[in-house]
Amino acid sequence: MAHTYEEISNMTVAQLRELASGIEHEAVKGYTQLHKEQLITAICNALGIEAHAHHEVVGLDKAKVKAQISALKTKRAEALEAKDHAELKRVRRNIRRLKHKMRSAMV
Repeated sequence: MAHTYEEISNMTVAQLRELASGIEHEAVKGYTQLHKEQLITAICNALGIEAHAHHEVVGLDKAKVKAQISALKTKRAEALEAKDHAELKRVRRNIRRLKHKMRSAMV
């Protein structure tokens, strides 16, 4: 039975220990003494599952947005050197807006 990180992280400690009891791997030795986070890490290691949640951006060209942010960061550095506070504020807001747009598009 294949498990995902989300399934494992939503299990209770008792369920995780029951799952670990059926796994013969060095990482889950002493599973009865481990806390939930330690159990999750050990089980993911034993089953070969990446131990973090994956997020992907949907409906947005991530590379294009990151390129725009990078260009804005160079403009921000120029505005800092020139001490142009109005331009600096505008550029920072644009960077923040693009980052927010990218975060809201993550699934």
